[in-house]
Amino acid sequence: MRSVRPSAPQLAGLEPYDPKYLPADTLLSANENPSDVEEELRREIMREIRRVPLNRYPDPLANDLRDLIAEANGLDRGQVLVGNGGDELLFNLALAWGGPGRTFLNLPPTFSVYAANARLTGTETVDVPRRPDFSIDEDAVLARVAEGDIDFMVVTSPNNPTGKLADGAFVARLLAATDALVMVDEAYFEFSRRTVRPLLAEHENLVVLRTFSKAFSLAGARLGYLLGSEDVIREFIKVRQPYSVDAVSQAIARTVYRNRAKFEPAIQAIIDERARLLDGLSRIPGVEAFPSDANYVLFRIANAGAVWQNLFERGVLVRDFSSAPLLEDCLRVTVGTAQENDAFLAALKDAALKAL
Repeated sequence: MRSVRPSAPQLAGLEPYDPKYLPADTLLSANENPSDVEEELRREIMREIRRVPLNRYPDPLANDLRDLIAEANGLDRGQVLVGNGGDELLFNLALAWGGPGRTFLNLPPTFSVYAANARLTGTETVDVPRRPDFSIDEDAVLARVAEGDIDFMVVTSPNNPTGKLADGAFVARLLAATDALVMVDEAYFEFSRRTVRPLLAEHENLVVLRTFSKAFSLAGARLGYLLGSEDVIREFIKVRQPYSVDAVSQAIARTVYRNRAKFEPAIQAIIDERARLLDGLSRIPGVEAFPSDANYVLFRIANAGAVWQNLFERGVLVRDFSSAPLLEDCLRVTVGTAQENDAFLAALKDAALKAL
């Protein structure tokens, strides 16, 4: 045949997710940890990998890793699920709780993948936009879930790309007000030191998403995990791909998680640099920087697209959100090393002047 049938109708007009990961001297666009895994721990990882039988399928559910995570969080194995990065688990959320005739509540501006997953699974999306300062419109959310038709929602805390935590008291009120499944995406919680995990004891409709990609410097290994009730986790297991987390990634994650305390100095360095970066941004005329509890800072500047291009030409890559709805003229910069942050601030000062 010289032709092929059209793809599924929900793909029409859908743009693939593009992180715009371009080569640059200073990579500050993807919210990665600027510090790689230290050499001593890397050697321990390699010893663990050498014990992996590559001719055998991995443990389908990564049970050894589940046990480590469960013990650290005061949970049972059945309350933990490991996935191929947080992205797989986000898609599984839409598969398990979405679909035709189901409704997802979105809180834009937030991570665009949530709404994309809803669309891919034929789920209706209802938006409750955030306030101009990017805080959640709590009364509007509670009023909307009170209508009773919402099947699931994601509260991102800290929110990506805007950076602020959701209020824990609001999350508790939300969980008590609805039987919708509420995922709290805590991909960046190590940089905020705040979590809603204690609410799991009271609310079966809560599931918490976390990742190894950020604080634990494993963006290249693709590992995320869920914390939730056993009944909720069982539904996620029904839709997950078999063997989605390979044996090598499991070995890496086990080693890193056992040694997670070793990452604390780097995490604290990012928190300290975040404060310095916010201060530096506040000193540049024409820049409005938004407070952040994560490892990135969103800021608004006139002619943001031209500023982004100017930064890129100087070897500094940040994320351009300037054409995204509700994020007009906004750029997002990852907190890097002191040297990377200095390079960014120096380049931005010059770019801001040129854009005026």
